[in-house]
Amino acid sequence: MSRNRTLLCTIGILAAAMLATGASSREGERNEGAVRLLKTVPIPGTAANTTAGKMYVFDISFVDQSTQTYYLADRSNAVVDVVDARTNELITQLSATPAFKGFTGNNGTSGPNGVVAAFPWLFVTDANSRVVTIDLRNGKTVADVSTGGTPGLRADEMAYDPRDGLLMAVNNADTPPFATLINVNKATGALMVAKRISFDTMDTGVNATNGAEQPVWDPVSGKFYVSIPQIGPNAKDGAVVRISTAGTVEAQYPIEFCSPAGLTLGPNVDLLVGCNTVFDTAGNLWDSTKDVTAAPIQVIIDAWTGKIDATVPGVGVGDEVWFNSGDGNYYTASSTSPLRPTEVVAGTPLTAQGAAILGVIDARDQALKQLVPTFNVPATTGPTAHAASTAHSVAANAGNNHVFVPLGANNVFPDCVTGCIAVYGTGDREETAAR
Repeated sequence: MSRNRTLLCTIGILAAAMLATGASSREGERNEGAVRLLKTVPIPGTAANTTAGKMYVFDISFVDQSTQTYYLADRSNAVVDVVDARTNELITQLSATPAFKGFTGNNGTSGPNGVVAAFPWLFVTDANSRVVTIDLRNGKTVADVSTGGTPGLRADEMAYDPRDGLLMAVNNADTPPFATLINVNKATGALMVAKRISFDTMDTGVNATNGAEQPVWDPVSGKFYVSIPQIGPNAKDGAVVRISTAGTVEAQYPIEFCSPAGLTLGPNVDLLVGCNTVFDTAGNLWDSTKDVTAAPIQVIIDAWTGKIDATVPGVGVGDEVWFNSGDGNYYTASSTSPLRPTEVVAGTPLTAQGAAILGVIDARDQALKQLVPTFNVPATTGPTAHAASTAHSVAANAGNNHVFVPLGANNVFPDCVTGCIAVYGTGDREETAAR
C-alpha cells in the first residue's frame, strides 16, 4: 500500500473514532489564557511547485470538526495540504486528476482556492471555474464540473449545506461576479450544476462592483449568506446577501466602511463579517501618508435581520475569519492590518515581511481580546510581490482549540523555510494535542 493511501486511511480512522465517541470533552470550554504560537507544521515543496520550490501562495483553509482534520488550498504546490488537527502533523498532500492549476502569477487564474470537507468527500475549487470532489478514503478525484465562468478564471470560495447536499461556489473574478448552486450526491460525491446567481442589478438587484467573497450556510435559517465587498460606485458601501437554497436573493444587509470579505457563522445565528479594507476615522480609505488615524474594524450582524449587533474596532483587515465553538472566540487573519510595514517605511511594499495580525474576538462579549502577530512574506523576489502569500487564511479545531494560520516560506518562524502552518492556542508550547 502506498504512503499516500496509508496516510489517507488515518483520516477514515479519525472519522470513525470521532463519530463513535462524539465531540471532544473540551468542546465549549472557555480558556482565558493568552493565545500564542505552539508549533509550526513544515510544508514541503512538490514536483508541481511553481514558486521556487517553496510555499508562498495559498488560499482558504478548513477544519472538518468530525474528523479533526485541517485542509489548506496550497497554490504554490498545486495541492491540498492535509494536517491531523489533533497532533499537528502533516498527513498528506492531495492533488486532483487532472492536476490543479497551481500559481500562475495571477490569483484570478490560479488554484486550488476554496476547500470544504464533508467526510468522505473533499470539495475543492480551481482555475477555469472548476469544482472537484476528492474521495478522502483513497485520494481519487470522483467528480469534476465547471461553473461556466470566463475561460481561465477561477471558481473561488465555497460553502456546503449538508442537509440538502448543496454546494455554493463563488466566481469572484468574473464580471459580474456570480455564485453557483451545485447538487452533491452524498453517496457518490458526484456533482451537478443547478443554478447560477449573478450579482448584478438586472438579475438579482445586487450591484456587486468589486467581486464577491465568502459564502456560508446557516442550518438554523436554512439560508446561504455571501459577502459582497462593494455595492455600487462607492468603496464604503458593501453588503452581506441572504440567498435561499433555491437560489433566490432574499435580502441585502448593508455594511459601511468595511469591504466585506470573510464570513463565519457564530453563536445565536450571528455572522462575523471580516472586513478587507482599512478606512480612516474620517470615513475615507486610509492613506498611511496622511495625518488621519486608521480605523480597522470587524462587524457582527444578526443573520436573521441584518441588524449590526457590534462593530469591533482595532482589528483587521484581511480575508478569512473563523468561529471556534471550542473556546467561543472568533479568529481573524488580518494580513493587511495597518500595523504591518507600509510604503512609508523605507519604501517597502504593502506585502513586505512584517506583522500580520491574528485577531481574537470574544463572541459572547463581542469585543476584541487579543492581537497576535504572525508574518507576511512576498510570494516573489522580483519586482511584483503577491498579496496571496500574506497570512490571510485561518481555521480552528474545536476539539483542542488549536488555530491554524499558514505562513509563506521564511526564516523567522521555526521549521518554515519551505513554508509552514503555524499552530496557535493557549496550551503548553510542547503539547501535542493528542487526546
